[in-house]
Amino acid sequence: MRPHQAHRLAFRVSSVVAFLELSFDLGPLDADSAESAAFACGAFAVTFVDARDDAVGVLEPAPGEMPLWTATRVKCLFAGAAAHEPNARATLAAGLAAALGIDVSRIETQSLADRVWEREWLKDFHAMRFGRRLWVCPHHERVSAPDAVIVSLDPGLAFGTGTHASTALCLEWLDAHFQGPPASAEHFAQSQADRLDAHFQGPPASAEHFAQSQADRLDAHFQGPPAPAEHFAQSQADRLDAHLPQGAHVIDYGCGSGVLGIAAARLGAAEVHAYDIDPQALIAAADNARANEVQARLHVQASDDALPCDTDVVLANILAAPLCALAPRFAALVRRGGQVVLAGLMAHEVAEVTAAYAACFDVVRFGERDGWACLTGRRR
Repeated sequence: MRPHQAHRLAFRVSSVVAFLELSFDLGPLDADSAESAAFACGAFAVTFVDARDDAVGVLEPAPGEMPLWTATRVKCLFAGAAAHEPNARATLAAGLAAALGIDVSRIETQSLADRVWEREWLKDFHAMRFGRRLWVCPHHERVSAPDAVIVSLDPGLAFGTGTHASTALCLEWLDAHFQGPPASAEHFAQSQADRLDAHFQGPPASAEHFAQSQADRLDAHFQGPPAPAEHFAQSQADRLDAHLPQGAHVIDYGCGSGVLGIAAARLGAAEVHAYDIDPQALIAAADNARANEVQARLHVQASDDALPCDTDVVLANILAAPLCALAPRFAALVRRGGQVVLAGLMAHEVAEVTAAYAACFDVVRFGERDGWACLTGRRR
C-alpha cells in the first residue's frame, strides 16, 4: 500500500462490508500514474505487491521513497456495493483499462470479505523465543511463560524483528548475557553427553578406556610437565563468566527497529543508546521503545557524535564492510573489558572482520545460522 494512502484505508473501510478488487501487473506503466488512474475510477485503496517474491532493495525505504520490485502487481480496492450491481465488474474493469491505456484482459477481478486490513498482513508473524526467556511478540499475540522477557514488536519499514538469522543470533547473545549466574561447566558437559548418547548405540566404553587413549595421543605431542587442573578450571570460568554487569550501558549501532536495544533494556540494561543513519529507523526505534515502556532508558541518537564512551556493550547488526570500517570507532566507544557483538556478516567474511578488530579486541565466533555469523569481542 502506498504510505501516503494508508490512512484512507484505516478510516474508510469500516463503512463497507465487502470489496471488489481489480488487479493487474504494473509492467512498464508509471506507478504514480497507475495509482492516480485507479483513484479516479473510484478506488479507495491501491496496493503495490511483489509478484515474484523478490524483496531485495525495498525493505528499508527512506521517508517519502517507494522503491518497487522488478515485477509488481497492483491491487485496487473498490466499495463492495459495486460487486452486487449488474455488470459492475465489467464496467469498472473497462473504465480502469481505458484510464491506464491497457487491454481490459490484463485486469483480474475478485470479491473480498471485510477484514481488519490494517493488521491483515501480520497474520503470519508469530511470537518467537530467543535463548531461554527472551521473546519478540507481535501485539496480537500473548506469551504465557512465567519467566518470559517480552519485546512487543510488529514488523515495519525498519529492519529488525528477529526473523533474520543475524538478528536472532544477537538476541540469543543478549539472552545469554543478561540473565542470572552463568551455567556451570557440568551443564555443558551433560549437554554434550546428551547429544552424544542420542547417536551411539550399545554399552558405553569404560572411562578408563578413553582416559588411557587420550593420554596416549597427548603424550606423543606435548613435552614438559602438564598444566595444573586450576589452569583449566580458570580457563573454563573465563569463558562461562561472560555475563554483563548489573545496570550495563549499551549502544545499539545501526538500530533499525530498535529491537536489540529494546531487548537489552527489557533484560535489565540501565541505559541504551540507539543510533542509525536512516531517519525511518530512528522514528521506528522511538515508537517501539514507547510501546515497550523503555523510553526512559532508551535514547535515540541521530548523530554518532552523541554516543557515550566507556560503554559496556556495542551491538552492531549491520554488514561486513561497515563493521570493518567501524573497528576504530567501536574501540573508542567500548570500555576496557567491555564487549562488541558483530553481526550481519556472512560466514565467509568472519576472518576479514576478525582481523579488523584484532588490534583492540579478542574476537570469537558466537554462532552461525543460515550462512550468517555473529562474533563477539572483548576490549583489551
